[in-house]
Amino acid sequence: MRDIYHPGNRELQDAFGTRPLADRVNDLIIQPEIGDEEREFITSRNMFFISTVDPSGQPTVSYKGGETGFVRVLDSQTIAFPLYDGNGMFLSAGNMTACPNVGLLFIDFENPHRLRLHGTATVSADDELMDSYHEAQLIVRVAVSNTFINCPRYIHPATSEAQSIYVPVEGQETPDPEWKSWDVVADVLPEKKP
Repeated sequence: MRDIYHPGNRELQDAFGTRPLADRVNDLIIQPEIGDEEREFITSRNMFFISTVDPSGQPTVSYKGGETGFVRVLDSQTIAFPLYDGNGMFLSAGNMTACPNVGLLFIDFENPHRLRLHGTATVSADDELMDSYHEAQLIVRVAVSNTFINCPRYIHPATSEAQSIYVPVEGQETPDPEWKSWDVVADVLPEKKP
């Protein structure tokens, strides 16, 4: 198992006396692949957060949501998920194309639990999974480098099981959000209108 820590982590671990704990976490919790428990947790989620960076190192974090199980575990080293119509910025997809290293965070707010996943992403409009995701624009595959459960201590309870009305569902027409027209954006930010 490789050590996931760099000198900056180590300096803070030493300052706060947590290096032995961090070493145990590295040895016991961090895994190089997705096990059965992680697979079950990932596929039971209807949302996650993904972090990406642009070529200059500027990070961004995005929320990704869909129907429960929209993230698929293809094998112990690979997950896949769709990118649906968004705000047209393609920040995450563009970043993954330029700099493929990603971090994903899956959270259960009802039964406090979270799982982190690190890996390398590819983005494609020609992926064989395109037809299996209603209204997907792109498919992201992540080659997993490690997964680990993360302390749930500060997860606050959230009880909504409803999903956004904009999540594409086979057999249902997906409504167009009002904010997709430039006129609506211009009403909010009139000084920015071209």
